[in-house]
Amino acid sequence: MGASMTAGGKKSPLAGYYFHMEPGKSFVGGGLYMPMPDQLAKVRQEIDYNFEEFKKIVGSKKFKEVFGELDTSEGLQLSRVPKGYEAENPAADFLRLKSFIAFTEITDADLTSKELTKKTLKAMETIQPMLEFLNRGLGE
Repeated sequence: MGASMTAGGKKSPLAGYYFHMEPGKSFVGGGLYMPMPDQLAKVRQEIDYNFEEFKKIVGSKKFKEVFGELDTSEGLQLSRVPKGYEAENPAADFLRLKSFIAFTEITDADLTSKELTKKTLKAMETIQPMLEFLNRGLGE
């Protein structure tokens, strides 16, 4: 079972929260998954223009503690910096991303624990600044 929570509802192009429950594969997190090319271009531009702010969000102690890094799994990033950006751009690693998502595992024991709500809320609270940043880039 998965639940996506995004302003604007099911078909919204905005970044949002995600909760996934599956034995042995549960997680909570969020972000912007595989946006359309025009939306992706807007987010990349926002990161390029405001890289220090973005780096501060995803590099914060709390973000790293809860999520580690943004997901760079196979298929979620380009091999090179996208057209229009210099390879030496300080934001190059983030500009190569095709999705901007982060998640933290929820164990099967967590699913039946009193701590599930606390862990879920902590993850959503932690990812909120990134969602606001991404949605600002999308014009929302």
